[in-house]
Amino acid sequence: MTNQVGPIMAALAGALGAADTFPYVRDTLRRTTVPHRGTWLIWSVLGVVAVQAQRADGARWSLLPLVVQAAGTCLVFGLSIQFGSGRPSPSEVALLALAGAGVAGWLTAGAPVVATCCVIAADLVGALMMAPKAWRQPHSETLSLFLMAALGGASTGAAVGSFSAPLLVYPVYYFLVNAGLATMIAHRRTVLATARLGRTTTVTREPSPDQARQRSA
Repeated sequence: MTNQVGPIMAALAGALGAADTFPYVRDTLRRTTVPHRGTWLIWSVLGVVAVQAQRADGARWSLLPLVVQAAGTCLVFGLSIQFGSGRPSPSEVALLALAGAGVAGWLTAGAPVVATCCVIAADLVGALMMAPKAWRQPHSETLSLFLMAALGGASTGAAVGSFSAPLLVYPVYYFLVNAGLATMIAHRRTVLATARLGRTTTVTREPSPDQARQRSA
């Protein structure tokens, strides 16, 4: 049964990885989504690094969605160069340095699971770089990408086929970080929409000049 589930879940995760990139690329080209250059640079590098680290740990079917995800992040980063935002601030330079330290940790670590943890730490830095922009401007991100990425992470974990901490740690993290980002973006959109509705209702209820004169009379 496990031998059958692994390929099926890997194919599902790979399909989700390809599908979540399409709307993000579409919205970037339409200028409705503005990718953060620093974030997608980090995610592109780390996507490739994660593939190599998981392969060294013995991943088989669960490697397929990671390859698809890495290709998608590289594509988005390429588009962000022209259509993205984010000149490095001093704090972001510090985060980039921390991300570089995570990659260096992968290059020097002897144990693949340690390498994977370094990748996760650096990947999280990329998410933290994007989070303030997504909080302030939730419509500058494509929500479906993070929703499908979270589902892809869950499917990748299922594709492992056994309880192996070195192979499960990255898919579990990938699910959690994308689910968290999706929740934050959806929440902020709801808050902003409610605030706009409240302002519109207040303006609508204001009396017209004629009504004001009638009341004063």
